[in-house]
Amino acid sequence: MAPDPAAARTTGAGHGRREVRRLKVCTVRPGLLFPHAVQAMEIKRRRTNRKTGKVETTTVYAVTSLPPEQASPAQLAELVQNHWSVEALHHVRDVTFAEDASKIRTGSAPRAMATLRNLAIGLMRQASWANIAAAADYYRSQPQHATALLKITC
Repeated sequence: MAPDPAAARTTGAGHGRREVRRLKVCTVRPGLLFPHAVQAMEIKRRRTNRKTGKVETTTVYAVTSLPPEQASPAQLAELVQNHWSVEALHHVRDVTFAEDASKIRTGSAPRAMATLRNLAIGLMRQASWANIAAAADYYRSQPQHATALLKITC
């Protein structure tokens, strides 16, 4: 059986689970509620917990303005996966640093604070921390170790 040219399949493993992602794509007719939509996607994710064997399946639908000649199903699958890595960073910034609750909202200050949060996350990852919340707690209670990451002496 030949592979479907309007589909893509990827697999991955991490965080104690195995994930299979299947993406199906079709072109859409003009007149959709999304005026610039050219392609529609169905993304099915099947996650299997390696310890328990529990299987979880989710289905997500999306549209894109990219035509098929600019974005094949495999390229769309990669774009979607890359988008989730960006979302993961936003999740860490919001959960660990309460970014959404920040009162800093005007001028360039929000962007500067996001940059500082990204720097802190990057430094913690470079220092081999897998759990950013635990790292933030540690450095909050041991500021001299935080300054050592930056090679700053006080």
